Amino acid sequence: MFLRHCITFCLVALLAGCAGFGSREALQGEGNQQGWRAHKEQLSTLDGWQISGKVGIRAPQDSGSGTLFWLQRQDYYDIRLSGPLGRGAARLTGRPGHVVLEVANQGRFESQNPEALLAEQLGWELPISHLVWWVRGLPAPDSKSQLTLDGDSRLARLKQDGWDVQYLSYTQQNGYWLPERIKLHGQNLDVTLVVKDWQPRQLGH
Repeated sequence: MFLRHCITFCLVALLAGCAGFGSREALQGEGNQQGWRAHKEQLSTLDGWQISGKVGIRAPQDSGSGTLFWLQRQDYYDIRLSGPLGRGAARLTGRPGHVVLEVANQGRFESQNPEALLAEQLGWELPISHLVWWVRGLPAPDSKSQLTLDGDSRLARLKQDGWDVQYLSYTQQNGYWLPERIKLHGQNLDVTLVVKDWQPRQLGH
């Protein structure tokens, strides 16, 4: 009886431990879990970056391509889109709880929710809060995800909250392997991102 209780306790402890680490992530693919953990841990230390590149957007009422500039400083972001995106240049700045959208020839709009603001003003249902993680090649930590790893234990594909994200290539910068070409497919939106310049920074807290 004592032995049975010990075995039961060990099983419960083991399952609790598994649930506590990566319980929201379902892994598959060529890479190994240990390599992914190390890669994920390194990327999680990045809390600042500057990105410039190109973006293509295809939506029911608005399609086109343009240039992207993204400045991230811990929880503050400054994302600028310009070019023939159908609605002119746009700039999204903010931090959790307050965001400002400026659209050329349309005005300045404020909200507490970046997703709601973009949907209302531009018609794009784009998960900005998740993109802060996805652009680094990481799943957002607050919801379940399905991960497919490549042979180098980096993300090849991510499925999360109704989005299918494909990582087509990576580039190495300052010792970090970072996504270079990303394709995002949502219910009413397709986005292609090509990063021309990655400047990762670890700012600290």
